[in-house]
Amino acid sequence: MVQPLLFRDRHEAGRQLAQAVMAELSALSASQRLAPPVIYALPRGGIPVAEPLAQLLHCPLDVVVAKKITRLDNPELAIGAVTADGQVIRSRYENLAGQDPRVWRMAVARAQQKARGQLAQLSPHCPQTNPQGAIAILIDDGIATGMTIAVAARAIRAKQPAALFICAPVAPKLIIERIENWCDRVIVLIAPEAFLSVSRFYADFPQVEMAEVIAGLERQNAVKHPNPD
Repeated sequence: MVQPLLFRDRHEAGRQLAQAVMAELSALSASQRLAPPVIYALPRGGIPVAEPLAQLLHCPLDVVVAKKITRLDNPELAIGAVTADGQVIRSRYENLAGQDPRVWRMAVARAQQKARGQLAQLSPHCPQTNPQGAIAILIDDGIATGMTIAVAARAIRAKQPAALFICAPVAPKLIIERIENWCDRVIVLIAPEAFLSVSRFYADFPQVEMAEVIAGLERQNAVKHPNPD
């Protein structure tokens, strides 16, 4: 059976996701709603998905840059993930038996260097938010293995938000339970059992160019928003 396409593109997925997140926020208690929202997207694909929600909430749009850690001998095989600031997770399926620890450290360093390079490109266009005491909303265009969004969530958690939401248009049903361990709330529009790739759920899923990422950040952050500091 052919899986029907659910989203025309990332922008449409973002608009649908924004409505779901707004409904969750409106259901919070009065005291919980006092915490200001701050939105974080995983670049590149998370930016066009996150922008509609940032517009509705009139709040900053920031990034958490995370990169997959891959084997040096097989760059297509992800064995973990690392953020630009050094938060690291390792895949639970990675077999450590007989491995030289130096190989792991080299793979981490290589991935973190990529993350730092991308963050350096994006930082001038970001609001440099502090999520402490805020409702931090972490968004990507889809969750496959969950490693990059998990390590991004860990990086945000370390800054002590009042609550952390993980949000995506699509994620595998089997991974939802694990996602719930990384945050306070998970908002996923569809969680199919059959899941091969995020792109299968979009009619139009091109690579998001850096120019588009920067333009989205600049559009949303051109207006000064209250900082949750």
